[in-house]
Amino acid sequence: MATTTNSNNGTDVIVQATLPEQELQDELVARASVPPRLTKEEAERRKQENAGLITEQPHSLWYYSWRRLKRNKLAMIGLAITVILIFIALFAGLLAPFDPNMQVLEYSTKEIGFQGNVLITKSEVDPNQTIPIPIGEYRIQGDRVIYTTEEGRDKSIPLSRLAGSSEKEWHKTPTYYLGTDRYGRDVLSRLMYGARISLTVAFFAELCSLVIGVLIGSLAGYYRGWVDDGFMWFTNVVWSIPSLLLIIAISIALGLGLWQTIIAIGITEWVDMARIVRGQFFSLRETEYVEATKALGLSNMRTIFRHILPNSLGPIIVIATAGFANAIIYEASLSFLGLGVQPPTATWGQMIHDGYGFIAAGSNWGLTLFPALAIMIAVFAFNLFGDGLRDAFDPKLKR
Repeated sequence: MATTTNSNNGTDVIVQATLPEQELQDELVARASVPPRLTKEEAERRKQENAGLITEQPHSLWYYSWRRLKRNKLAMIGLAITVILIFIALFAGLLAPFDPNMQVLEYSTKEIGFQGNVLITKSEVDPNQTIPIPIGEYRIQGDRVIYTTEEGRDKSIPLSRLAGSSEKEWHKTPTYYLGTDRYGRDVLSRLMYGARISLTVAFFAELCSLVIGVLIGSLAGYYRGWVDDGFMWFTNVVWSIPSLLLIIAISIALGLGLWQTIIAIGITEWVDMARIVRGQFFSLRETEYVEATKALGLSNMRTIFRHILPNSLGPIIVIATAGFANAIIYEASLSFLGLGVQPPTATWGQMIHDGYGFIAAGSNWGLTLFPALAIMIAVFAFNLFGDGLRDAFDPKLKR
């Protein structure tokens, strides 16, 4: 149906004309597709896009958010880097060329790309473990191996003490692609295992802060009144204390270690989450579907966690992604100060602490630069991905 208005002697007469449905749809598409001052090519492109939107089947919020996210190149770069970091963390045991805690003191602070020459021997304490012996050169003489040490001394060792049954198994020429630290440990291997520690701490700490922040924010935003006043007073008190100082205080109180670090960061970083969730509940609490749940007699807890909270997942996911980056920085800061995960466990912050003294000496700058770059890349990737999620969940950007 189409409606036109004719004026006859000052009187408006409404005339209804019947048009075929397809012609009416084409007319609507044409009117929506050809705004003024557009080129013919642009008008045709707009017309095709609008025709596709009219015939397109409706999808969920997650579908449209993912489609907008894919158009954001920086966000996809951040997602790709994040996936690579997670892959390295999960398979560090397979990807790392060395045990991250294996020390070869003769190879202390070697340069990038250094190639060693070692004999692999069985440990006298634990037969399942091996010990590398740096050598200059060697030769097999009977049932013994004669080798020259790094200091130029000649020594020998029985073949039965070597790990493996063939020369390829007990003689290695390993390459240290990023050099070694002051204890002769491979920097690349420690970087890979450090990614595992950083992402583990970030994941569980953010999970802890997510639970606390969502619980406090949802209760404060739904009940309001004295409940909101009490929770917000406590939130503002925690917010007024510098986060790093509070994390340090909690770490000292709980002790030093992996799980102590996770708890210290997790019970400190929930403030932003609580404030975001509270704001979302303020706006969603007055919507019609929430009023309908009250009319149906549903419990407050069901209304909060089954109806309001799922509609707040967009901002929650965005703030949680940003919290990952903060958790990585806090973990590195604690390890740098010696209050986080303890040596010899490989962490990026501990690696910076072990190597920053060499910067003043003007040598082995990679011992500090490589872990610092790893922290920067990880934080940058999470921030890019978080910004992309924020734009993807913004309904104003939906076309």
